Amino acid sequence: MIQDILPRHLDNQFRWLTPQKSDIILLFEGSSVLAKWQDEKIYYPDYEEFCTQTDAAKYTFIYVLSVDEIQYFLAMRKGEVLEGSFQGELSDAKVHEEYQSELDGYDFLGVNIFRSAVPKYRAFAAITAYHLYGWYRDNRFCGRCGKPMVHDKKERMVRCMCCNNMVFPKICPAVIIGVTDGDRILLTKYAGRTYKNYALVAGFTEIGETLEQTVEREVMEEVGLHVKNIRYYKSQPWALSGSLLAGFFCELDGDDTISLQEDELSVGKWAHADDLELEDDGISLTREMILKFKEEHAKR
Repeated sequence: MIQDILPRHLDNQFRWLTPQKSDIILLFEGSSVLAKWQDEKIYYPDYEEFCTQTDAAKYTFIYVLSVDEIQYFLAMRKGEVLEGSFQGELSDAKVHEEYQSELDGYDFLGVNIFRSAVPKYRAFAAITAYHLYGWYRDNRFCGRCGKPMVHDKKERMVRCMCCNNMVFPKICPAVIIGVTDGDRILLTKYAGRTYKNYALVAGFTEIGETLEQTVEREVMEEVGLHVKNIRYYKSQPWALSGSLLAGFFCELDGDDTISLQEDELSVGKWAHADDLELEDDGISLTREMILKFKEEHAKR
């Protein structure tokens, strides 16, 4: 999965640091990242390169994480994200219209590139930073009293100096569900999304629910089935949705007739293990779970 980057190690411990020449700078606009694709690999500018070719005074640099000895910083535009008037979320088209890259060889690439970018540690570092970028962007003002928030310098938190409201990074619990019936597994496709590959039933946990209750509810809501024998598999941080995914397998309990929630799903079907032709993308919990089922149930 995308977080499996051994022998490299991602360190997300909070530190209040100033970028040095060789540190990596991650600049996000909307759902795009400043990067270049060269020799089948993804690259981001270092601090020296960024400062040489842009007006660095326009940015605030926030340390977010390290991979081994490589330090990564967010570049947040002053007056637009942290201090000034709210501009709203920018579409990819709007990003390319308003924020053309000032750095030679770099362009704003959609963050979905992290699904296939290599080396994987660079993809995981940047997608994790993207999660924090969204949190910093969305918490410039206090939700309690409306005053500006300030960065705490001891931990990953923003604080209101007026009412002492403290806001920590937002992580949404969600489940990925492998519904099985003997040598069959339930596959789905999302409705109205850019991701067109087969997936599994999935959804966010509601207030007051256990993860197991989320499994039961989501399966009933999306495909109209009852399940039993719910078993935890693995978890995965998934920054594109700001979530922590928990994977579960469960078994069909009763009638196998699918009743599709069409505003969520365009396809819901049973597939035999022998008919699964997916390859491991090395990225997603969903793909790993489907292939795990195939490995254990295919007859050929």
